[in-house]
Amino acid sequence: MLQFHYIHHSCFTLNDGKTTLLFDPYLDGNPEGLGPEDIKADVIFVSHYHGDHLGSAYAIAKANDALLVSTAEIANDAASHSLRSYAMHLGGTHRFPFGRVRITPAFHGSGIAGGHACGFIVEFGGKTVYFAGDTSVFGDMALLSRLEKIDVALLPIGDNFTMGPKDARLAAELLAAPLVIPIHYNTWPVIAQDPAAFKRDVEATTHSKVEVVEEGSTLDL
Repeated sequence: MLQFHYIHHSCFTLNDGKTTLLFDPYLDGNPEGLGPEDIKADVIFVSHYHGDHLGSAYAIAKANDALLVSTAEIANDAASHSLRSYAMHLGGTHRFPFGRVRITPAFHGSGIAGGHACGFIVEFGGKTVYFAGDTSVFGDMALLSRLEKIDVALLPIGDNFTMGPKDARLAAELLAAPLVIPIHYNTWPVIAQDPAAFKRDVEATTHSKVEVVEEGSTLDL
């Protein structure tokens, strides 16, 4: 069974009982008090180079000898820090021992010269999970739902820096994922949102169900 553990902000893990995937490991202020030394991961995904997403990725990768997967600019930067990395880019797919990965566009700043923010669609543990990263809603989310049969969509709802709840509701409709999990909200006052209201709106107007996962909690997918 695939387990989703929400640390906070956009940081979470997926675990299939053998392998742990870690996404955007920004740990500052997480309710479990986790530090880089507490995190065990085999593979680390980084959607872009902003501090609240790159976070402690390099420290965790070094401590675990983990593979860091990202766009070429970030992967190359990680390699320059003597870390194991694998470079991909928008539209590319690759099959790893743990599963298959597609890099998707994300409309946001990259935080690194020459780069582009991204999201990930990961086939892992019998599920296909879409982590949108920091992004606005964009029409080609409908194309993603044609390219991949997405089971779970992790969507930012904080607004200001990313899409807000109304736009994320449209994203859920375009993606047609059976399950949506909101992320990237309530970390700071500027991205304060009501996830329960988002859940009501999505479930009333789309075919998706919404699971609001508390920070520090685990959900079986």
